[in-house]
Amino acid sequence: MERVNRIALIGTGFVGSSYAFALLNQGVGDELVLIDVNKEKSEGDAMDLNHGLAFAPSYTKIWYGDYSDCAAADLVVITAGANQKPGETRLDLVEKNSAIFKSIVDQVMGSGFDGIFLVATNPVDILTYMTWKFSGLPKHRVIGSGTILDTARLRYSLGEYFNVDSRNVHAYIMGEHGDSELPAWSHANIGGRSIYDRIKDNPEKYSERDLGPLFEGVRDAAYHIIQRKGATYYGIAMGLVRLTKAILHNENSILTVSAYLSGEYDEKDVYIGVPAIVNRSGVREILEIELDELEEAQFANSAKVLRETLNPVLEKYNEE
Repeated sequence: MERVNRIALIGTGFVGSSYAFALLNQGVGDELVLIDVNKEKSEGDAMDLNHGLAFAPSYTKIWYGDYSDCAAADLVVITAGANQKPGETRLDLVEKNSAIFKSIVDQVMGSGFDGIFLVATNPVDILTYMTWKFSGLPKHRVIGSGTILDTARLRYSLGEYFNVDSRNVHAYIMGEHGDSELPAWSHANIGGRSIYDRIKDNPEKYSERDLGPLFEGVRDAAYHIIQRKGATYYGIAMGLVRLTKAILHNENSILTVSAYLSGEYDEKDVYIGVPAIVNRSGVREILEIELDELEEAQFANSAKVLRETLNPVLEKYNEE
């Protein structure tokens, strides 16, 4: 019997519904169940998406359901939780969303779920760690969307700057998905050539001085988008579909996800954005790229920021 890939989506707000729409358009997954505290919303989304099936590249069974439907799911994607408000950092959301996640993960695991968790809710690194703790699953089967969107934003911005298709720009944003993230400039390249070489070749057009403001635009992109339209959802939805394909199609793709470190990059017991090989088992391997001295210090600082935010929350749950 042919394997059926079931995706359970928890949270049909802006990000969740955009993810479902992108999944349908790209023909990823055989079954999609929508779960939300607002049952009418998820029912409406299921109806609306089903009405587009005639135009989709392949058939997907879509319905609104409940946590019992997670038992047969290969992948549970969590986009539920409180949203980031204007002026609020992702880390401000931590306590609010940890409580929501405890309830969600307990109910998913209560169904008999034995697949992979993909977490997108912010602060994503903290909530991925909490999902791992709450679920009891092996660390490689709990993944956060990490810096996948930040990396895409960097590739887009470099593509615009150098006038090259962003799909041919290779660069990583690492660390916290948030204010302490860092660009790994030492590994940024276009068509296999370092961006520094590209700048040297065309000093009349490009300058290393432009890289700082370019990164700041990437780091602060969410704030600018939230200011203009209230939330960000299209970019992250497409990033989540990319991750879903890598997992369900066993692609062994290298993506900057939030993964658990056990000594890699000299860090332990933290979920943080790093390049990793992703396949049907989840995170197959964390890639340790050689960072320069500044990047190493920035990465260590980012891990410290995450740990300092996580520890009070962990203490609270350890006491209970």
